[in-house]
Order: sequence, then structure tokens, then C-alpha cells
Amino acid sequence: MKTTLDISDTLLLRAKRSARKQGRTLRSLVEEGLRQVLASGAQSNRYTLPDFSEGRRDSPDPLEQYSWQDLRDLIYEDREGG
Repeated sequence: MKTTLDISDTLLLRAKRSARKQGRTLRSLVEEGLRQVLASGAQSNRYTLPDFSEGRRDSPDPLEQYSWQDLRDLIYEDREGG
């Protein structure tokens, strides 16, 4: 299947040089790269936000009693105009 990709000039030049040094086509190099990325499970490199939550999981949420506007007012109460 044919497709068009927008690749940076620098990366494309590096890929062409690498393919030439290895005695293969650019197409085979790109296909191998895609296979490796897809096989490695690229999702595993996703950032996981650390849990810095306060309190206990089984405790009631102390913020549940507030509306969004109430929370905003509490957050910005020390600022002018708030």
C-alpha cells in the first residue's frame, strides 16, 4: 500500500544513509522500525502521574460538599478581585 508521510528532512536523510549502509531499501528500514515500535507496546512508555493524594481511600471526600464555584472562591480568596 502506498502512503505519504511528512518526515523531517534531517530524519529522512539519516534513514536513507542508514539504509544505504545496510544495503537495503528505505522502505524496508521504515517497515522494520514500525514493526519494532508496534511490537514493543509503545503504550508502556506512557507517563504515569504519581499519586500524591491526601487522606485515606475509604474516607469521605472532604471537597464533596463544595460546588466548583465554592472551590474556586476558596482557592483564590487571597488574591485581589477574588
